[in-house]
Amino acid sequence: MPSALTDLCPHPIVQAPMAGGASCPPLVAAVCEAGGLGFLAAGYKTADGMYQEVQQVRALTARPFGVNLFMPQPGQADPAAVEVYRHQLAGESTWYDTPLGDPDAGRDDGYDAKLAILLDDPVPVVSFTFGCPTRDTVHAFARVGTRTIVTVTSPDEARAAELAGADAVCVQGVEAGGHQGTHRDDPESADAGNGLLALVTRVREAVSLPMIAAGGLMRGAQIAAVLAAGAEAAQLGTAFLVCPESGAHPLHKRAMTDPLFTRTELTRAFSGRPARGLVNRFVREHGPYAPAAYPEVHHLTSPLRKAAAAAGDPQAMALWAGQGHRLARELPAGQLVEVLHSELRSALTALAVGGAS
Repeated sequence: MPSALTDLCPHPIVQAPMAGGASCPPLVAAVCEAGGLGFLAAGYKTADGMYQEVQQVRALTARPFGVNLFMPQPGQADPAAVEVYRHQLAGESTWYDTPLGDPDAGRDDGYDAKLAILLDDPVPVVSFTFGCPTRDTVHAFARVGTRTIVTVTSPDEARAAELAGADAVCVQGVEAGGHQGTHRDDPESADAGNGLLALVTRVREAVSLPMIAAGGLMRGAQIAAVLAAGAEAAQLGTAFLVCPESGAHPLHKRAMTDPLFTRTELTRAFSGRPARGLVNRFVREHGPYAPAAYPEVHHLTSPLRKAAAAAGDPQAMALWAGQGHRLARELPAGQLVEVLHSELRSALTALAVGGAS
């Protein structure tokens, strides 16, 4: 990896920040101890909750780790569309015997408070999703020795990150599980995302920043492919979601390889923003009608998702998963890092031998 990232981890393997509980301190620490770069997900947590998890990671490992923040979202949702969706979900509320959430429960995810904590008590890396931080914010982190990474889904977003002074970009292909990290949620183009390999090449030619590639990666040979395309590291989420250290719900873990769930798709059903997950009943019934309204829809459906999990019903849970989910391996996180690195070395050796013959 180039200088901006080279001392963060021995292996070019990054564990994706997965908001909602999967990226818990034991998972992050295990990845870091094995030579990868682990990430806490601060999204949906309070500022104090984030701080407590940072302290837990520090107690488990002395190696560098990262924290991911959600950028505050502009208030552009149509209240009438949200209200129509609320009425559509009334049957779900009755079925799970739980009220729907308040769509106006907040838009900024405690962003300013989290910034203040991370600037006062710095961590090695902070990454940003759903937008690009201001140049002042990036410079403030640089002054305290924190590297900054911006999630991007297009060359234009990568250029914005470079202009802001970010140290690196995380290039996210449409194959990735969970939310697409677009800076602007455009309903006209959100479902026409870019495949990872093509996107890495386009971003490589648009900016000079180091790149971390993310999207459907599950094997070391795939990591070799994105490194060959110009990335300096690979970010994997779904691959780590099934690890025993992961904080994901057991039903979510089992669903990754359950033959009942045969495919993934991008849906707004649970959050109002495009996110890739396993197709279940909720996605089929509500996905076509969910409005472009994040985080309003997220707040609205949150009690339903929790009630479904408590009832042992994966059909109304947000089962985020990348396109490679059927390749998931239930290995301890540290062992998975070692296996991935071994596969990567083998793939790179095969490429070198092939190139020399």
